[in-house]
Amino acid sequence: MFSKTFGCTRMIYNYYLDKRIKLYEEEKITFGYTKCANDLTILKKEKDFLKEVDSISLQQALRHLDTAFQNFFKNQKTRFPNFKSKKNNHNSYTTVCMNHNIKLENGMIALPKIGKVKVKQHRDIPEHYILKSVTVSQTPSGKYYASILFEYEEEITEKEPESFLGLDFSMKELYVDSNGHEPAYPRYYRRAEKKLKREQRKLSKMVKGSKNREKQRIKVAKMHEKLANQRKDFLHKQSRKIANSYDCVCIENLNMQAMAQSLNFGKSVSDNGWGMFTAFLKYKLEELGKRLLNP
Repeated sequence: MFSKTFGCTRMIYNYYLDKRIKLYEEEKITFGYTKCANDLTILKKEKDFLKEVDSISLQQALRHLDTAFQNFFKNQKTRFPNFKSKKNNHNSYTTVCMNHNIKLENGMIALPKIGKVKVKQHRDIPEHYILKSVTVSQTPSGKYYASILFEYEEEITEKEPESFLGLDFSMKELYVDSNGHEPAYPRYYRRAEKKLKREQRKLSKMVKGSKNREKQRIKVAKMHEKLANQRKDFLHKQSRKIANSYDCVCIENLNMQAMAQSLNFGKSVSDNGWGMFTAFLKYKLEELGKRLLNP
């Protein structure tokens, strides 16, 4: 059922993306979310298999498409919406909680059209939190995740800065702070690069569509997933350590994409995860009423 829902939401996204493009090219007509949603009701009568999956997930696919168009028109640097490929091994769909159709209790999550599914819940949810939506995703390695969005009220008191820290980007150690300290970044990708190349070389030589190739693809995907998790864990711990120790942190404003492309530092920049680190640091500081300065 997860696989079927992934396929149907992808089909709806691509169908209405194609329709919006053709209508604009031929008749200069815009086809927004409301028109798409009304048209979807007619389409579901023609294609019965769309009734087998969660109807809200199909509507959310239309909302995501509409958001992609709005972002493109607001900012020309944003790419034009692309068609979703069936060959992409990362799948997801979003559904919204309406009339308590989604529940999280007793180690189970109840989803529309899916029913109850066992979950490994990584934190307890306070009773006053209101469940708003769930995004179910499948990683290239075949694992399923449910990202649950909650709404809650929390008053954050802004703290008067007393302790300060400056961070300077370092290609080797992630950063050097104003006290001269470095976090001794393990460089996970560089350490696993030789083994990863060997496994990817094996994958490239296998026959497409074969079972052995699929097994090898999952093996390579698990290696990449492990590297990503190691990096994320390290960045979370470093950002938490800084957020708890300092009231105000100042970082330099860098264009990491340009640096990776122009200086041929793509692998090193990606391995560091500076952008992810600053994003983690920003929200951790804001939760404590502290500040991140990025001039």
